Amino acid sequence: MRFIGSIIEKLQRHPKRVVFPEGTEPRVLQAARQFHSLRLGAPILLGDRTRVKRVAASLNVSLEGVRVINPAESEDLDSFVERLLMLRRSKGVQEKEAREAMLKPNYFGAMMVAMHQADGLVSGTNEITGSVLRPLFQIIKVAPHTTTASSCMVMEVENSRLGEDGVLFMADCGVIPDPTVDQLADIAVATADLARHLLNVRPRVALLSFSTKGSATHPSIGKVQAATALAQQKASQKGLEADFDGELQIDAALVPDIAQRKVPESQVAGRANVLVFPDLNSGNIGSKLVRLVGRANAYGQILLGLDRPAADVSRGSNAHDILGVAAIVGVQAIDYPVLYPGAGQKLPGE
Repeated sequence: MRFIGSIIEKLQRHPKRVVFPEGTEPRVLQAARQFHSLRLGAPILLGDRTRVKRVAASLNVSLEGVRVINPAESEDLDSFVERLLMLRRSKGVQEKEAREAMLKPNYFGAMMVAMHQADGLVSGTNEITGSVLRPLFQIIKVAPHTTTASSCMVMEVENSRLGEDGVLFMADCGVIPDPTVDQLADIAVATADLARHLLNVRPRVALLSFSTKGSATHPSIGKVQAATALAQQKASQKGLEADFDGELQIDAALVPDIAQRKVPESQVAGRANVLVFPDLNSGNIGSKLVRLVGRANAYGQILLGLDRPAADVSRGSNAHDILGVAAIVGVQAIDYPVLYPGAGQKLPGE
């Protein structure tokens, strides 16, 4: 709670509007209630009003201060359909198809964020990743000067000696199955930038492998080595002060004694607060192991590289997890153009 407590305090000073497309999900209702009660901003639930109210009543959850929108009854539906048509006409999308899509809460919520009617979006408690990401990529798309959209998990573990006082950023755990060298470097830089933004510390980024500094030979190791050098270059060009090292095994990245034996000269080894996995298999498995075995508080997936803040939460998330993710998305929204210069300046289709 140390980390998420500081995030909540910052958002209380700069409240934001976060849209939750899964308005009838009990965990989302509870998180939205807490979002309002903690004075973090205005939560927006999407769904049939009668059903939302019925579920809220069954949970004894007050909807005071919580906005509920039924996409089918919204006065914005027609204009949202027109915007989607403008964006997707080159793909052969017709009005009927656009309207059917816009009636889906994830599409409607993505358009709300794109049109500045909400500052961020949190979805995924009952949806597969594709159902959350597809509307975001079609409507919001990637930020200016950005080519890679990815994601990260923020883990808060009990052992404060790990990471940054017990906080670890892990990427990519949810979007790109097998990143190229360039994509892996982008993931490292974007995650480092988020860590700096949320923690206000110098990111120490470990690009992970099953090898430490040539202790094994495999093409995947060469990719991690190349991505490490490229990430350092990209960070320097961006003006991001961060340290990158790879390839590193996980113990060399996190345990000072082991780092001292394996890579004593490294500025990252033994002190990493950002962990970049070589592929989605390792990222997804590793992050869930930390959450389940280490009983960590897990906040994510926080999406990186989009033109607006958004998150795709795990279907295993509880109300506290969803609240934490919403708070992070809100804090991102405070200074989003700093993270992604030029982001959020154009409406979809412009």
